[in-house]
Amino acid sequence: MLLADLVETSTRLAATRSRLEKTQLLADLLRRARGREIELVVDYLSGSLPQGRIGVGWALLERATPGAAAERAALGLAEIDAALDRLRSTGGSGSQEARIAQLRALFERATAAELAFLRRLLVGELRQGALEGVMEEAIVAASGRSRRDVRRAVMVTGSAAAVARAAIEEGEAGLDRFAVRLFQPVQPMLAQTCDDVAGGLGLLGTAALEHKLDGARVQVHRDGREVAVYSRSLRDVTASVPEVVEAALALPAERLILDGETIALREDGRPHPFQVTMRRYGRKLDVEAMRAALPLSVRFFDLLHADGEDLVAASAAERFARMDAFMPAELVVPRRVTGDLAEAEAFLAQALERGHEGIMAKDLASSYEAGNRGRAWLKIKRAHTLDLVVLAAEWGHGRRQGWLSNLHLGARDRQSGAFVMLGKTFKGLTDEMLVEQTRRLLELETSRDHHTVWVEPRVVVEVAFSDVQESPRYAGGLALRLARVKSYRPDKSVEQADTFDRVRAIWEEQAARGSADPARNA
Repeated sequence: MLLADLVETSTRLAATRSRLEKTQLLADLLRRARGREIELVVDYLSGSLPQGRIGVGWALLERATPGAAAERAALGLAEIDAALDRLRSTGGSGSQEARIAQLRALFERATAAELAFLRRLLVGELRQGALEGVMEEAIVAASGRSRRDVRRAVMVTGSAAAVARAAIEEGEAGLDRFAVRLFQPVQPMLAQTCDDVAGGLGLLGTAALEHKLDGARVQVHRDGREVAVYSRSLRDVTASVPEVVEAALALPAERLILDGETIALREDGRPHPFQVTMRRYGRKLDVEAMRAALPLSVRFFDLLHADGEDLVAASAAERFARMDAFMPAELVVPRRVTGDLAEAEAFLAQALERGHEGIMAKDLASSYEAGNRGRAWLKIKRAHTLDLVVLAAEWGHGRRQGWLSNLHLGARDRQSGAFVMLGKTFKGLTDEMLVEQTRRLLELETSRDHHTVWVEPRVVVEVAFSDVQESPRYAGGLALRLARVKSYRPDKSVEQADTFDRVRAIWEEQAARGSADPARNA
């Protein structure tokens, strides 16, 4: 398949808001693809590379871009895939010039439209309405398989590309290969934000309420004496968290997959800030010294597999009961099942008093929807928070002179794929954070003027704010009020950050309650 076929579909996808038309366009393209091309169609139109991060930024792209584009479309998907494999493996002394030469050789064969597509794809800026549910619907349409089977396979494997190829080439037999397996991490189930306890109980009725720990998500797999621990992004972090491994090995079960949080606690049992917990993640050296200085605790809240039985399709009530039957109480996130508002408010107050950021409310009848952010799980916090993307930063003044300080914050618009500016903030940043963010953002620099550095949209921060207000200063018409950085979220990808749809929904909820005050516009 030629890249030109994919670029044409991409252009048409961006030009329509119709979900049905998007699905049909994607399904038609998938039917025309063969073998590895099927996976590349899914990955490329979802804005990702099979090779993962390959170390290409805008500066390198500019040096590799030829002065003139090819006149005729002749570049195939397989050729691009092979070229990116070579690019990823090129390293060592003199590798920068070699990588530029490799990219230029690829770009010289691309038309203007193909070159624009490739550049956006390589730096992670290809965002359009071909993600998540729409892509799954296209796989269903192209393969003739059921939505349930396709969704289950994507949930288990975390790869829509692999599922698409299996469903189209092998049908039901291919999808049957995708099952929950030990040491094959499952995409974590995600939660939507809810403003208050009353709203949460209004949606769910009687629900399981849990303390929401401000820790790092972990998924623990155990088979006998073998244990692996995976991060929220499914990275293997076993070596960094020996406390979690020991806790799993002490459980009276042989084969398990558990979902939970690891968190650094003070001597009084109150949590350290999230960024303190994250100091332990990814450490391969001096782990024991770090453990002595900053011990971790683990608390589990879900059970996905137990001694050969897959539980992702079981109800939350059943999963919790099965876990509670063998799990020591001190390893379980505090939970209370209730539909009473006063009791739920008291439970929230207890969580906040203990230093946690709020509570979770979970539908007792819900299955474990891996990778899905539905209404079965709701997070209820003391203040609004959003996971946003850093678009730029301004040089600081006074004692912050020489450091990148004021952050430009944005959320991705699902329809256009562009990032919508929501405001700026320098609040909440410690000196340690200023040093680290300056180093990281300069690595991602794409351009600058005398006071602002624009960066690749790669960094996610959790931002707390009081409310959303109308703002004529920004293209989206909305801005965050009293925003402050709560923490950096290296465990979250840009794709997992909140979208502008979520920001707009918060504004609409405020307007409906009469709490949005246009007089406070930015």
